[in-house]
Amino acid sequence: MHVSSVPASDGSRATASPDGRRSTQAERSARSRSALLESAARGLSGHGYGNLVLERVANEAGYTRGALYHQFKDKEDLALAVIDWVDETWRQEVGRHIDHERDPVLALITLARGHAVFCRRDVARVAMALRLEFSGHDHPVARRLDGVSESLLKRCTRLISAGRRMGTIPPGPPARAVALAFIGAMEGAVIQLAGQAPHDEVLAARAAAGVLGIDHDASTSHPTRRPRGSSPRSADPA
Repeated sequence: MHVSSVPASDGSRATASPDGRRSTQAERSARSRSALLESAARGLSGHGYGNLVLERVANEAGYTRGALYHQFKDKEDLALAVIDWVDETWRQEVGRHIDHERDPVLALITLARGHAVFCRRDVARVAMALRLEFSGHDHPVARRLDGVSESLLKRCTRLISAGRRMGTIPPGPPARAVALAFIGAMEGAVIQLAGQAPHDEVLAARAAAGVLGIDHDASTSHPTRRPRGSSPRSADPA
């Protein structure tokens, strides 16, 4: 069935639905924002912030430069919105599975596997690309990235502390230090194994399990099994 479209005042396309109802301004705005964010995420992943051309972002999304400026005031505003959008997408596609997992070890392994799968998408590489570009800089983009990283670090720290209390993760360095190493091992495997699915997922989980001091295969087949040489603890330093 033919769906007609005409230019809208904001530079987007005003489309009519199959039932003849013309899309609302809010619907058009949501569609254009999503398309522009995805286009900008690809651009930031591939070219970085400094080389991002807003007109190209708009063209590749199928919109005019005016439509982009209707949604975002400048490149910085767009980059900050992309970081938030990617983070929210990660939470929906990876984080929700972790939130539903009651066993801390399985939650952490699920996180590593899900993160590896998520990072197969071009848009998922935004944070890694921007961290390299803004390393050591005091910039709003760097501060927003730090906030996202801190949120993930706190999540992993809580899970590690919970696993230690249950006796499924052995004692050792402070939970926050282990969480930092966990994230580093997971992301390092993902970077080095880019384009090598499904090995990226499997080896990211194994690398993360190694940092935790557990056997990956045993932890996934027997989630309540304690690591060799460990014993239940009621508390552990976080």
